[in-house]
Formats: sequence, structure tokens, C-alpha cells
Amino acid sequence: MLDKKKKDRVIAKFQTHKGDTGSTEVQIALLTEEIKQLTNHLKEHKKDYSSRRGLIRKVSQRRRLLRYLEREDDKSYAKLIVELKLKPLRKVASIDEDIEKEMIADTKPDADEELLKNVEEA
Repeated sequence: MLDKKKKDRVIAKFQTHKGDTGSTEVQIALLTEEIKQLTNHLKEHKKDYSSRRGLIRKVSQRRRLLRYLEREDDKSYAKLIVELKLKPLRKVASIDEDIEKEMIADTKPDADEELLKNVEEA
């Protein structure tokens, strides 16, 4: 669970307009932060199966929101995956070549797939 200050910082960074707390971009950014926290927790507490289940649920929710955003607002999707350093779902036409090179250099193998694989193995 994110503390209030961290959550407010994430919302302020990704909000689309003043007072925006629930747009798709904000939801994806918050889920990404929660996924990072849960991943660190699970590295230390390997047998915490209820947290592992919560992690899988958050990863799935983020993936659904990313698909929705990609379908509805191509440019916002491209900007968001660059800022959050996420692997794009598919090749996005609206991403400039410079941004795409930066994304490829910055991203690791799909973190979602890697997390799910680690969870299934345990």
C-alpha cells in the first residue's frame, strides 16, 4: 500500500488536469508503484502467498488499463510507457523514433511476464 505522500506525488505527476485523481494514466502509474512495492516485499517474504495473489491481480489490472489506453489515446499511451519505462504491448505508430530508441535502451524484458513466471514457479 502506498503512503499518502507518495501517492499524491504520483497523482500530481501523471494527472491530465488539475484535480484529476482517477484518469487511466493516474491509475496505471499508481498500479506501477504498488507493483514495485509488492515485488520488493515478495523478494524478502517468499511464502507470502496472499500478497503474491494481490500482485498478480494488480499486474493484470494494469495490463487491461494499458490496452484500453492504447486503444483510446495512442499518444498518451506512448508518453506513459516512456515515463514509466514499461515495455509497450505492441509497436506504437505514434512514438517518434528517438523516443522508441530511448524506450528500447531503458526497458528490460517485460516485467509483467517475468513477475508472473516467477510467481508460477514458486
